[in-house]
Amino acid sequence: MTGTDKATEAFVAHRNLLFTVAYELLGSAADAEDVLQETWLRWVGVDLDTVLDHRAYLVRIASRQALQRLRTLGRRKESYVGPWLPEPLLTAPDVAEDVELADSVSMAMLLVLETLKPTERAVFVLREVFGLEYDEIAEAVDKKPDAVRQIAHRARSHVAARRPAGPVSPTETRNALAAFQRAVNTGDLQGLLDILAPDVVFLGDGGGVVQAVQRPIVGADKVARLLAMAVNRLTEATLDLTDINGQPALILRFNGEIDTVTVLHVDNGLIAGMYSVRNPAKLSHLAEEITLTR
Repeated sequence: MTGTDKATEAFVAHRNLLFTVAYELLGSAADAEDVLQETWLRWVGVDLDTVLDHRAYLVRIASRQALQRLRTLGRRKESYVGPWLPEPLLTAPDVAEDVELADSVSMAMLLVLETLKPTERAVFVLREVFGLEYDEIAEAVDKKPDAVRQIAHRARSHVAARRPAGPVSPTETRNALAAFQRAVNTGDLQGLLDILAPDVVFLGDGGGVVQAVQRPIVGADKVARLLAMAVNRLTEATLDLTDINGQPALILRFNGEIDTVTVLHVDNGLIAGMYSVRNPAKLSHLAEEITLTR
């Protein structure tokens, strides 16, 4: 087997892991794919005879590339129009059965990670999600292990204070989605109110390209009224249930084209968060993924 064959075999074996690391750091499937390409270009130039642990080495390369890109994206987000939401990620139904993984890629959790500084986010993800040792993380973020321990502690406390309630079962979320779908289809305002938490938060991401709410909408009454106003428009659309970011979600299509992806965060059987992504740039990768899985 040639060196290139060995490099390819190792890369393919760990590709899903590398993608997930990059996505959790960036919140963007398209950027995560770019990180994989950059990781591959660096990996093929490595003398594999000098590498004891292919997985650790690849994760280090991918983490460094993602961290650099994360800092660049942070500057772009400062001028982003309206709320910024992670790019919807199509996930297989079995991901939802892995409670920890489903929680780590959920919209709610990714929004919490957005509140961390880039290095804190990288340390938290690599330690808490993927269980890397402190010395491995230190190499990935160019810090000393003792400094990484302190960063990890700080990030863990930050996330613990802000993270959503414990993981919700896929069945509970599907039930809430089905009730939401029925309420929207019938235009039943009271039905919407019955399934919304009193302090529900609605976030819409149009990126300044398409119409979306420019500020968070908070409270069951306000969110229900917003959804009720959209009912007439929804009568011309198709609503499909699929798995996005480890949880069931609704995809809204007009004439077969994806218009909106709505992911719900469910707490105690009620919808506590609604994340509606409409920015076309964030939906193109999802459309490609769905096409490939058919």
